[in-house]
Amino acid sequence: MSAQWELPFFEPRHRELAHELEVWIAQQQVDEADDRAACRTWVRLLGDAGWLGYCVPKAFGGQWDTLDSRALVIIRETLSRFSPLADFSFAMQGLGSGAITLAGSPSQQAAYLTKVARGEAIAAFALSEPQAGSDVAGMQTNAMPAANGYVLNGVKTWISNGGIADFYVVFAKTDMNAGARGISAFIVDASQSGLDDSTYLQVMSPHPLATLRFNNCRLSAESMLGELHGGFKLAMRTLDIFRASVAGAALGMGRRALHEAVTYSRNRSMFGGHLADFQLTQAKLGDMAALLDAAALLTYRAAWMRDTQGSDGASAAAYTQAAAMAKLVATENASRVIDMALQLHGGLGVLVGNKLEALYRDIRSLRIYEGASEVQQLIIGKSVLKGSA
Repeated sequence: MSAQWELPFFEPRHRELAHELEVWIAQQQVDEADDRAACRTWVRLLGDAGWLGYCVPKAFGGQWDTLDSRALVIIRETLSRFSPLADFSFAMQGLGSGAITLAGSPSQQAAYLTKVARGEAIAAFALSEPQAGSDVAGMQTNAMPAANGYVLNGVKTWISNGGIADFYVVFAKTDMNAGARGISAFIVDASQSGLDDSTYLQVMSPHPLATLRFNNCRLSAESMLGELHGGFKLAMRTLDIFRASVAGAALGMGRRALHEAVTYSRNRSMFGGHLADFQLTQAKLGDMAALLDAAALLTYRAAWMRDTQGSDGASAAAYTQAAAMAKLVATENASRVIDMALQLHGGLGVLVGNKLEALYRDIRSLRIYEGASEVQQLIIGKSVLKGSA
């Protein structure tokens, strides 16, 4: 078992989870040439094996009574070390259904969460827009009251699982003049008339992304998720749960890069010895290990805080700061580690098909999505000024 799981942040059940997942993921073989087909396959495999059960509470087919941040971190760190697409598939099931776990009615939870846990329905979280990424309050997608429900119009983009999802949790303005306080959330099935999710986005590290267009998309009143105008707080609460797990995913990629660098330097013949014999190589490897351990401690602390200290009042503020620190440091440090590992590989590092070349592309988006590094800096800075550091 990896030494990091022996740290006091974790309980015996977390260590057992880590060991079982490590054994399972090493046995999986998925052709990832087609990212959409691969993600569908990963969702099915993760669901069949019970790993998606950590995305939802036990009452709806989950593994544990409540969502556990440390479990999410362990799973994402382990999966991303082997396959970033496997991690993506797991994470989007959690993020796409997280708002339903937090605020769904009993009927909504029964209808969607069990299928998410089994891998029978693919979930997606639709918040970003062409002109509203970090500035969530600037969204223009709107849901206006109509007979027996709402009419949804607008555009969402950069939507993970777009085009393969069975349902979307969509955030829209229900009061165009109220800023963040005028946002509500809705569950929209992919088959809903008036929704077009066919515009795929091609990015440097292929994974399912799409632009969603809503054209007079009619929703029933029962489609609303949570309270009217409560969407902004719900979105932030959902992101807060999974922010530390993004750091976990970054750690997994960074640890894989360090492993590749150590293995390569031990075997690469150079000047009558091996690359690992040179002090400059050893210094680089030392920097990489220290960067990852520093990020890991922040990540595990954040997950532990949410699981053990609650998420209300002062505890919520402290966790928000800790999660922001974890995401900022883990994603930035993992990027540095992967860059150094690629450099140690020389020309081989940029060869298409080399693991470092893929990791170099895979890690980049983690510094942007679910709150860019600059947003995390602002969250931390504001918290420090309020005296909660």
